[in-house]
Amino acid sequence: MTETTLMSIPGQIDPVPVAREITPREDGRVDLMGLPRKDIAALFEGAGLDKRQAKLRAKQVYHWLYHRGVTDFEAMTDIAKTMRPWLAERFVIGRPDVVEAQHSTDGTRKWLLKTPDGHEFEMVFIPDADRGTLCVSSQVGCTLNCTFCHTGTMRLVRNLTVGEIVGQVMLARDALGEWPKGKMDFAEVEDEAEYTADGRLLTNIVMMGMGEPLYNFDNVRDALQLVMDGDGLALSKRRITLSTSGVVPAMARCGEEIGVNLAVSLHAVTKNIRDEIVPINRKYGLEELLQACADYPGASNARRITFEYVMLKDKNDSDEHARELVRLLKHYKLPAKVNLIPFNPWPGANYECSTPERIRAFSNIVFEGGISAPVRTPRGRDIDAACGQLKTAAEKKSRAQRDREEAEAASAADA
Repeated sequence: MTETTLMSIPGQIDPVPVAREITPREDGRVDLMGLPRKDIAALFEGAGLDKRQAKLRAKQVYHWLYHRGVTDFEAMTDIAKTMRPWLAERFVIGRPDVVEAQHSTDGTRKWLLKTPDGHEFEMVFIPDADRGTLCVSSQVGCTLNCTFCHTGTMRLVRNLTVGEIVGQVMLARDALGEWPKGKMDFAEVEDEAEYTADGRLLTNIVMMGMGEPLYNFDNVRDALQLVMDGDGLALSKRRITLSTSGVVPAMARCGEEIGVNLAVSLHAVTKNIRDEIVPINRKYGLEELLQACADYPGASNARRITFEYVMLKDKNDSDEHARELVRLLKHYKLPAKVNLIPFNPWPGANYECSTPERIRAFSNIVFEGGISAPVRTPRGRDIDAACGQLKTAAEKKSRAQRDREEAEAASAADA
């Protein structure tokens, strides 16, 4: 098992259990997933290649790993045939283990994944007419305890590693069949237009899955840098959004070191209500949070900050709340968009969703105040993949139950 240690993060309510290192493989090979080119080169040099050869091979492998999505060294056709077995004996290119994959009637897809040390987490792909968005997790569980969110009722197990975060994107691209299918010669010009997919392509990433990304800052930053690298996955930072519940000390650093779009889980406009439903508000209040938003590097009318607002019946959905929301955003001169999210129910929840009429009235007031406030259409509710529901599938079935189902399926296949 992976050893763990407790790491205190500035502004963190409790220390976060962090994996000290990736669980060693039984075969002794090193998984390259999540490593930047310089680290791959250092591994190759440590394994016996001279510095020049290590740098060259790292450049080639990095291209095949992140740009082509290849997991088999034998498929790396620009690497000498005698070198490929040498790589395969020492290294591997992994993916998260899939425990369960579900498809919603609306096209949403959810994967229950497992880390090498046996912990489970989830990711979701949401197809739309003009885009395909992957919702990526940053932690196993969560420490924020937001009362409207099912994930918030889980205990925090540990942060996900860089490889486990990037691996979600790689796995989604595998499933969608969207890796380049052009010429396989590294030295020749590639036809970047030759992509194929069995569904919609993955065009956007949102760090809105399980966990608080800013409490796993270094790993999230390093993972997104691989995703944004023009020589790798090459996804523009303008197509990536990181969502935070309000970890104020890390917000400026996020803008400076990652530079992606920012979304803030606001959900209330008064101290008492936000203290209840987003407990981190007791540490970083509304004024401090909104000032950090106003100071966020790169925020502008062209790159508005998104404020997420879950609609809870008789809790935060009155006309007065809508007007106060407009007042606050204008007071801090924020380039803002508000996403109104109908509450997605889960077993044991203490809230109900606001009525469609109340949500429309709230939206109209915010729009009339000059701020965009679209109502998000719930997606994947039938597979518990909607906003705030990521936990259900992992706990609805015990591991023993899944083992029984697998055994029954195997017996049926042998019969």
